[in-house]
Amino acid sequence: MNESTIKIRLMEVYDFNAVVRIDEKVFKASRSDYYRLKFETLVQSPDHLPTSLVAEKEDGTVVAFVMGKLYIGEYGISDEKATLDTIGVDPDYQHKGIGQQLISEFIDHLRSLHVQKVDTLVDGNDSELMHFFTENRFIPSKTINLERSL
Repeated sequence: MNESTIKIRLMEVYDFNAVVRIDEKVFKASRSDYYRLKFETLVQSPDHLPTSLVAEKEDGTVVAFVMGKLYIGEYGISDEKATLDTIGVDPDYQHKGIGQQLISEFIDHLRSLHVQKVDTLVDGNDSELMHFFTENRFIPSKTINLERSL
């Protein structure tokens, strides 16, 4: 697929079904409740600046998405940091440069909002996803994710 045939735009409420469909194809399970909460927070809430994007074909079919969150900081002072929360590419469109194009547009969009840094979390055992983010110039941060089993 040629990158010029893919259009990147801000995610809208009506993209919900497409996002859930892509995620279900990737994970082989429906997580619609999870995405309903994410859409309420990241797409529908007037308290968040829009940062989430979708990639669509010429016919309007959404084939990929990225969801992000911008941190405003305490007392309304910008923290100049964002998080890439979720990314999904329809398996039929993976390895065609769409994910890379989506990340590039996401980064450009964050720059336009004066964001200085973006972070994400990746399962250290997911070598394919680690490779994807490394190819897109993400590097390990100095922050260490700690966990405790209960």
